[in-house]
Amino acid sequence: MVLSSMALAAVSCGGNQRGMGMGGVKAYAVQTLEPTSVSLNTSYPASIQGMQDVEIRPQVSGYITKLCVDEGAVVKKGQALFLIDKVQYEAAVRSAEAAVKMSEAAVATSKLTLNNKQDLYNKNIISEYDLLTAQNNLRTAEAQLAQAKAQLISARQNLEFTTVASPSAGVVGTIPYRVGALVSASSAQPLTTVSDISKMYVYFSMTEKDLLKFVRNGGTVKELLAAMPEVQLKLVDGSIYPAKGRVETLSGVIDKSTGAASIRATFPNDKNILRSGGTGNVLVPMQMDSVLTVPQKATFELQDKKFVYVVTDSATVSTREIQISPVDNGAEYVVTGGLNPGEKIVVEGVVSLREGMKIQPVEKGAAAAVQPAAEAGKAGEAAE
Repeated sequence: MVLSSMALAAVSCGGNQRGMGMGGVKAYAVQTLEPTSVSLNTSYPASIQGMQDVEIRPQVSGYITKLCVDEGAVVKKGQALFLIDKVQYEAAVRSAEAAVKMSEAAVATSKLTLNNKQDLYNKNIISEYDLLTAQNNLRTAEAQLAQAKAQLISARQNLEFTTVASPSAGVVGTIPYRVGALVSASSAQPLTTVSDISKMYVYFSMTEKDLLKFVRNGGTVKELLAAMPEVQLKLVDGSIYPAKGRVETLSGVIDKSTGAASIRATFPNDKNILRSGGTGNVLVPMQMDSVLTVPQKATFELQDKKFVYVVTDSATVSTREIQISPVDNGAEYVVTGGLNPGEKIVVEGVVSLREGMKIQPVEKGAAAAVQPAAEAGKAGEAAE
């Protein structure tokens, strides 16, 4: 019986040792901190606008007789959008044409009269007054002809305005007026809006502190904009817009109420994915050199403070508060205080650690070999 008990104890101890490190101390993956370079994205709320949103308003009044496009249609510059009743404007053109012909006839008559008066004056038959009167009558007739021609141009232009065309290429917005509606230049709402979305303007604001990071090197505004990195656009569904944009304008004035400057980035929109009036977040990359980073899973939080477990020379762990950058990449934190290069921290299993606990440190690269051994030990215990 004594021998059987000793055998069982030996088997049990062997199983426990397979799941533990040397001397019964559990192994934990650790990482030695070394300075590195990281690129992080700072997110800024943004609004999206087309290169230009043109309100389409009629230049003449009348009833809409035809809608040439529908809402959401892609149109070209000069393409017809609406037709307005042109009957009265056609009549105005005919009337103006008749007035021009009458004025031309009056000018011709005045010229004949003047020539006749000139001959009579040369023969001393009429006075100089009669000759000057004939000359003035010709000038009056020529002025009336010029006025009639101007009225004809205006009438023809108004007739052309009955076809409301798009001033630019773009996408048609909502159409509040339909066939039969009476519209004019003073109508409360525009006929529609055409948005040029071949390229999109994305507006966002950057705080003065963040702005200084980009402009600290000095130079002209043009040089600063050329040196700024390409930016990305995060859409409302969380996806990243496939094309990158460039920052093209930078406000020269910081808003006193917000402490931020307005910035405009331009994104290509070949597939018309972006629409005017949309929202998103601009991601501005920021390069950080010679910084310490720690995996987010290696930290734990207590009273809104971040902590890690530092491995001491005696292979025990000690809690350490750290300060981190407000910007991260979702997997790591950039440490701004609390840790030094060369120190080791526990990067896995921190929830099971306690202050002063002794561990067997295993470098993160070798931790993969330790984990299967631990799992095999647990399996052996279960089997026995």
